[in-house]
Amino acid sequence: MKKTTTLILALALLISLALPFLVPSGALLDEANYQLLEERWQEEEDSGALSWLIPSAAAQPAQWANRLGMVRRFALYCSANDPRTTVPLQDLLPHRYHRPDPYLYRDEEITRLLEAAGRLPPASGLRPHTFTTLFGLYAATGLRANEPLRLDRDDVDLDTGVLTIRLTKFNKSRRVPLHRSTLAAVRGHLDERDRLYPRPVQPSLFVSTTGTRLADRRVRAVFADLVDQSGLKPRFGSGRPTIHSLRHSFAVATLLDWYRDGADVASRMPLLSAYLGHVSPASTYWYLQATPELLSLAAQRLDAPVGVCS
Repeated sequence: MKKTTTLILALALLISLALPFLVPSGALLDEANYQLLEERWQEEEDSGALSWLIPSAAAQPAQWANRLGMVRRFALYCSANDPRTTVPLQDLLPHRYHRPDPYLYRDEEITRLLEAAGRLPPASGLRPHTFTTLFGLYAATGLRANEPLRLDRDDVDLDTGVLTIRLTKFNKSRRVPLHRSTLAAVRGHLDERDRLYPRPVQPSLFVSTTGTRLADRRVRAVFADLVDQSGLKPRFGSGRPTIHSLRHSFAVATLLDWYRDGADVASRMPLLSAYLGHVSPASTYWYLQATPELLSLAAQRLDAPVGVCS
């Protein structure tokens, strides 16, 4: 009860400090008042109320908008008892969620990562084989971060070259065909696994040095170390290099190849969507905005005359 009372008093104080300079009492919300609002907001930027609304330059716009929302809700409550209470504008600190641009690996960067994985100690152990194959599988298939770690030996059909991904996101299962080179790498890994761990503790496709299933946290830690060793840094406008970024890179590379080859991307999009395990192609279309080149190719295709592929 004491905490609730303290919060209410604090918000009341905030309202009393902030509202007098937010919107003039009885003012219409026209263009002139928006301009006045901006000017007064700038004039009072050193006030305690504004410091609370916008705590620091490092704070995210979502945090600003959330705090303003708290003030608005309290002001709306107060206005029910006192019509003179002015409610801050809802879009005073507007915020719309922007999905961060993914880090897209270049081919040579993936090569450096896999080479670094191949140098993991001990050189005579399974560890370098395990992580080279695992990270190569991410890059070659676009699997989600946890999907290869849940694979068992029996989920790999070496005769047909197909992985069975069971009950993953949204409790969906799917079959993922492998390229010949990827299948050869998986087969080579299994040969080493069977030689070094003929009776693993668990039937996992990828096992730890103790014969148990690889832990997600451990895999991410190893990957982060390899990223540092390879000298990979976030590029302007993109997130940091992660395992999940390999999934983005696979999807974008596939779309780029289709556009460059003049393929009917719209008809193939459901195939890529199913391969990635998306609920619908709508989720896959997001990748069209991932790179300027992909956007440009998509725009060119839309502008081309009917029946013409560039």
